[in-house]
Amino acid sequence: MRLTTTIERSMEKVEDAGVLDKVSQPLLTAVRRLTGASPAVTDLLHGVPVGHPVHPAMVLLPAGAFISASTLDFVPRTGSAVPVLIATGIATSVPAAAAGFADWSELHPQQQRVGLVHAASNGLGVAFYAASLVARLRGRPVSARVLGLAGLSAIGVGGYLGGHLAYRQGAGVNHVEDVPHLVPPGWNDVCAIDDLPEGRPALQHLGDVPLLVVRRGKQIDVLSDRCSHLSGPLHEGTLSEVDGATCVTCPWHGSTFALADGKVVRGPATVKQHSFDVRVEAGRLQVRLPHAG
Repeated sequence: MRLTTTIERSMEKVEDAGVLDKVSQPLLTAVRRLTGASPAVTDLLHGVPVGHPVHPAMVLLPAGAFISASTLDFVPRTGSAVPVLIATGIATSVPAAAAGFADWSELHPQQQRVGLVHAASNGLGVAFYAASLVARLRGRPVSARVLGLAGLSAIGVGGYLGGHLAYRQGAGVNHVEDVPHLVPPGWNDVCAIDDLPEGRPALQHLGDVPLLVVRRGKQIDVLSDRCSHLSGPLHEGTLSEVDGATCVTCPWHGSTFALADGKVVRGPATVKQHSFDVRVEAGRLQVRLPHAG
């Protein structure tokens, strides 16, 4: 119990460590400058094409290589494989870090602080393994093993921080996963058509579930209102035309979704918004979410 409390307090101190913002801000500016240069590449780093953040999957390559290297370090007659594994880990850590920084640049400040320490710990681990590789090439096996274990320890801490980011702080997870479980099945009454403004986003509620409603003449589109990225209020966003489709852009981090079906048009969001079926009965808007309940 004491260990758990100590770890929780340590994480809270990292989350509230405003001093880390002095490092985050210039780094954030640099990352956004790079990611802004190529939206298509940035969406790829976020994982938009596959509908899931790619950073967690990409880190399996360097982490697996480093763990295997440190394990084989203590297995007889496997020493020749260790340098290859370490070199593989170093090489694959570069694209994994690129994806991680792309995601990191679109998080809340508390998440960015933990993410910064997460990146620093992993970077330290890679540096230790690089030093271990150099020691091996110079014929210093004992130093090489010690440096490898130091790298493994640093990467282990980085992994814990990554888990905290995802499971405690909700970075990278789908923030609208619960919507189908909260919406009653079948058709549900929402509001009178006359209550809806023309041509701009409006907020309505279906029980406890906020809805984004956009009325354009006889066309009415309804999406779940909270952005799947970090729960930003889409009804406070802006409408635009992208490749002939009307879209809404989240005011928090710029994720863009097609009104017609909730599809992600631009990240950092990777999960589409829930799109509701719509009908009008006696002047009132009714909606239905497929697979609700």
